[in-house]
Amino acid sequence: MRRWLHAGAVISLLALIALNLAWEAWLAPSGRVVLILKTVPLLLPLFGILRGKRYTYQWSSMLILLYFTEGVVRAYGERGIAMRLGIAEVTLAVIFYLCAIFYARLTRKP
Repeated sequence: MRRWLHAGAVISLLALIALNLAWEAWLAPSGRVVLILKTVPLLLPLFGILRGKRYTYQWSSMLILLYFTEGVVRAYGERGIAMRLGIAEVTLAVIFYLCAIFYARLTRKP
């Protein structure tokens, strides 16, 4: 189970990084290149998540809530492809969040 949660967290985090870069660069650019920088915070926990560090899973589960919130706002407030990208962002954020909290719970010391 632990291996599946780790894989789910890694895949959803990498997909969220790719989605954010593609969203602002090609798929639905808002015209503000600065928004590409919103991907940088997702790179901070990447190596800890890849290595299975419990502490990284704990704090990154709080970080991911920012992307969940952004996805909800953009899914509700925009139309067309931006709305669908917002839904995809929410989905990936929820998958990562669930994998991260359950992984952290399974790896705690007794």
